[in-house]
Amino acid sequence: MSLKDILSPFYAWKRTLEKPYTIKKPIEEREGADRYRGFHVNDIEKCIGCGTCEEICQNEAIDMVPVDFIHTKKGDSGLRPQIDYGRCCWCALCVDVCPTGSLGMSNDYIWVTPDPEEWVFKPGVDEKEWKDDDKGYRRTDEAWLLDPKLTPMPVMEPEVRKNTFDEMAYGYEVIMATEEASRCLECGICIDACPTHMDIPEYIKAIRENRLEDGLKILYDTNPFSESCGRVCTAHCQDVCALGHNGDPIAIRWLKRYITDQTADRRNEILGIGKPLPEKDGTVGIIGGGPAGLTAAFYLRNYGYKVTVYEQHDKLGGMLRYGIPQYRLPKEILDREIQTILDTGVEVQYNVKVGKDISLRELKDKHDALFISVGAQIGTQMPIEGIDTPGVLVGLEFLDQIAEGKRPNLGERVMVVGGGNTAMDVCRSSVRLGAKEVFVFYRRTEAEMPANDEEIEEAKEEGVKFEFLTAPTKITKEGDKLKVQCIRMQLGEPDATGRRRPIPIEGSEFTVEVDTVIMAIGQKVDSSMAEQADVKATRWGTFEVDPDTLQTNVHGIFAGGDCELGPDDAIHAIADGKKAAYFIDKYISKQGKNHAETK
Repeated sequence: MSLKDILSPFYAWKRTLEKPYTIKKPIEEREGADRYRGFHVNDIEKCIGCGTCEEICQNEAIDMVPVDFIHTKKGDSGLRPQIDYGRCCWCALCVDVCPTGSLGMSNDYIWVTPDPEEWVFKPGVDEKEWKDDDKGYRRTDEAWLLDPKLTPMPVMEPEVRKNTFDEMAYGYEVIMATEEASRCLECGICIDACPTHMDIPEYIKAIRENRLEDGLKILYDTNPFSESCGRVCTAHCQDVCALGHNGDPIAIRWLKRYITDQTADRRNEILGIGKPLPEKDGTVGIIGGGPAGLTAAFYLRNYGYKVTVYEQHDKLGGMLRYGIPQYRLPKEILDREIQTILDTGVEVQYNVKVGKDISLRELKDKHDALFISVGAQIGTQMPIEGIDTPGVLVGLEFLDQIAEGKRPNLGERVMVVGGGNTAMDVCRSSVRLGAKEVFVFYRRTEAEMPANDEEIEEAKEEGVKFEFLTAPTKITKEGDKLKVQCIRMQLGEPDATGRRRPIPIEGSEFTVEVDTVIMAIGQKVDSSMAEQADVKATRWGTFEVDPDTLQTNVHGIFAGGDCELGPDDAIHAIADGKKAAYFIDKYISKQGKNHAETK
């Protein structure tokens, strides 16, 4: 031991009687550097409450908490981050990972308070001097911890696919799927946006960890049409994906397809299809073998009920079969998926039109409960002169012919009227049938088109031309050609749907000569069976139901899908089917209990 070590304690002790002193603010109001990591700021309007900042914080300094004036909505949890500066180490990982770029750090670092409770605050909500500071640390594109770009899906080139009805998308390979799955934050914002509330973060996690069997089970917990949805779902989940605010949303739909593609040959084995199911007293009749009806059948069978589907066609699938072309959803894929549902023991009576071959009342008397799930399979026409002229087709009827393998001759020039997904399927099918020129006429602008952006873009790639703010007013036939008189439109005030109403521009008429006109402006439900059992229908032809249970005014009769929602996408029909199965089970179980109590 050195002499210094021996004497050091004595030097310290000599200061014990001296008066301590401190220096207050040794450098007055010294501002932090422009990129200093000071106290947090948060742009409340940008923040979606995804909780990614909370997940990444290694010190557990961030909690997601409710805020009085912010309400939950699709794409926004309604929560906002609360920072505990007793734990925060100013590492800024929370800022670097924030998908919306709402979270930042001011360059203010001086905060004196004797109250320990004040060291916990909600940036952007609680009033602080630095709340609106522009200076401080912000994430740059280079610092983002996530890949903003999605992994592209391999697809046929436009010049190749426009000549065939073969499926245009090839699907992900293993490396592609793993790379795309690795972008997921697991924030769960997508779950609420999905009509079936699929556990999207969990099945994406299963892909990352190569647990595809677990991923398939997660899919079938809420959606027995996951293979079809992996191809044609309108992907509401992707619309709210946190990464979509500053990059590309996760390709959730394609990842769903990847799981089902990779496990297709083992699906029944993985899901335990064919094993004994529970047995419950009661039978359920399902009217319509589309996505809503077959989804209800699948879950009702798993509850233990005997289920019979009454289908008016000779094949199942509804609008998935008759409304979506082969190049988007191959029929062999749909057949494989339907077979899994049938393998649970669902019975089907084909070529039975309820209301004509058998009445709704007869089925009500035959079963303990009914689920009406007929689709919107009747195409609508425009009330214009010449609508019945030969060569004028209805969009859904045209797609029905395509689904049955027919290839009608449309001529060289085709006009498609409409702006929804049906219109896109019609125009793109027309291209594949050999039409040299295909025009889509839509009475509003492209921004108002209800069709998916992806479908519009692919149609353009395939050579389809668009005429916006244009509507046909009269159709005549001269020789082999159709003369379509049209008029230009302008947008006026919003209508009942919230979209601006198209108004004709006087004197802007012009004529187009084509070989075929295909009307794809809408579709409706045939609800004529309703009166046979005193079931109430709306003036739009849909069935009136309790929105909470999907039960109609007649006990034991439920309705869902297009016949309840009006024309909608497949995923909403699937969601209704699962919901109906749940409440039909509750209904029959309650009826059985009441019956037992009265005996």
